[in-house]
Amino acid sequence: MKESKEIIQALLQFRNERDWEQFHNPKDLALAINVEAGELLELFLWKSPDEANKEKVKEELADIFAYAFLLADKYQLDIKDIVMDKIKKNGEKYPVDKSKGNAKKYNEL
Repeated sequence: MKESKEIIQALLQFRNERDWEQFHNPKDLALAINVEAGELLELFLWKSPDEANKEKVKEELADIFAYAFLLADKYQLDIKDIVMDKIKKNGEKYPVDKSKGNAKKYNEL
């Protein structure tokens, strides 16, 4: 995907200009994703979904995506490939005829 490569290049340039690669090992990138996901969750805490501040949701999602893209880059994973592979695996675990319209986990279908 051309877009994901452009995003990764921009993230790497931003990171490298600040000499932050030293902090971006896989473990810390994974932890950063979790921290940012927690900040995203906090935007919804004690609110209905429509009460969340959309601009702040956008910012937290961007942080999550940024760290996820950097983590994928660390392991030289192609984002399109890994997402498409996961969709395929989920399709096998959740066949339409058994899972359509319900939220049961695959082992409960």
